Amino acid sequence: MSNTKPIPHPPKTMRAVVWEGKSFEMAVRDVPRPTIEQPEDAIVRITTAAICGSDLHTYHGVFGSTTPPWQMGHEGVGVVVAVGSATEHFKVGDRVLVPGGADSGFFGVDRTLAEQGPFYGQGPEFGALGGTQAEYLRVPFADDSLVAIPDDFSSDLDWLFLTDIFITGWTGLDFARFQPGDTVAIFGAGPVGLMCAYAALLRGASRVYAIDHVRDRLDKAASIGAIPIDFTSPNGTASEQMLRREPDGVERTVDCIGQECLDHHLQPRQNYVLQEAIRVTKFNGGIGLIGVYAALGKSAGAPRGDTLDRELSVSIPDMWLKNLSIGSGTVAPALYEVLPKAFELVKSGRAKLGWVVTAQVGIEEAPEAYARFDKKLEIKVVVRFPWARQQQYLADDEAAAVDSQETNNSKANGHTGEKRPIKLPVRRKNRSVHLR
Repeated sequence: MSNTKPIPHPPKTMRAVVWEGKSFEMAVRDVPRPTIEQPEDAIVRITTAAICGSDLHTYHGVFGSTTPPWQMGHEGVGVVVAVGSATEHFKVGDRVLVPGGADSGFFGVDRTLAEQGPFYGQGPEFGALGGTQAEYLRVPFADDSLVAIPDDFSSDLDWLFLTDIFITGWTGLDFARFQPGDTVAIFGAGPVGLMCAYAALLRGASRVYAIDHVRDRLDKAASIGAIPIDFTSPNGTASEQMLRREPDGVERTVDCIGQECLDHHLQPRQNYVLQEAIRVTKFNGGIGLIGVYAALGKSAGAPRGDTLDRELSVSIPDMWLKNLSIGSGTVAPALYEVLPKAFELVKSGRAKLGWVVTAQVGIEEAPEAYARFDKKLEIKVVVRFPWARQQQYLADDEAAAVDSQETNNSKANGHTGEKRPIKLPVRRKNRSVHLR
């Protein structure tokens, strides 16, 4: 008689971070576990996710769909555990990164924001997908929405920020028409601003200024070679300090804060960074706006949405007389244009991105991590999910049951560290990177 215990029926739910429409609160709930809905789908078991600065706009109650609840998160790395019948390039066991927006499944000539493709973690009006701050994620049009990770034994943190913040920082420079040798001012030294500074240095900037008021962020910027500027200093505003250093201004300025910005007295002033950016940018220079500017109005999903103005005042004559160019917008459409070169920088070891992380937590700690991130007590927070290494790959349903037990054991032991993914016992072959 066998002593092997049967594997119990897998759970139909999973744990996920959920926005329920309560400002300055996040919840962790049991939600339905995703399944294959279309032949082109894949299901990814998330191993590491991140809390993004743009998630804080939802946390503040000013951005997102009108009807909560929805799952949060759009930065994730994981392992494929199921694929639809029409998915060709990925198989169960493949390790992947999940870019912040999925492919739309069609090519449009005159696309609107809604037609750029669905976004994870923003609710029904942004594509009705789940979020990466969850144990599992359904990925539509997986062949064009996932990127294979070629190194099975590298850390998730090597790849995670290719899903959003490094690409976003890079694109902010493109919006500003950056060229090697330029001087650059970056407003905001949060995760995106730090990645923007890092990208500028990688791309050959002569000097990079990181503007913030949080000492830890300014120190982190200095550690990579940027020049920190405290915009609350008694020495003057950011623009006053900058123009003493660069009397003609800098060639490129990137706004990595957006509409929820503070002035030099730390008071909310929604046009402040725009005004400062125009002041510090030199004649024929460029400005990139990648901070969020979105006044959506008040709704159940954005209960404080009416606190953001739909119209902001800036000095058009100052901008015109300087012959400035301004590039702005969401980064999702540009992600796949930038990702191939950024991918190679990480693959070659030229770019190391994990240095921005200051906290790693389990999913049950996510609400507290949101609060700490919002209070600027952390620079970048990642959420880790236990993931057991097995000699033989279990069927997805069986794996779910095992994962559930291991997750409970890990929670009981207080463990939130990364484990190696389950791997298929198949002959190794070279994997191509699918970037489309």
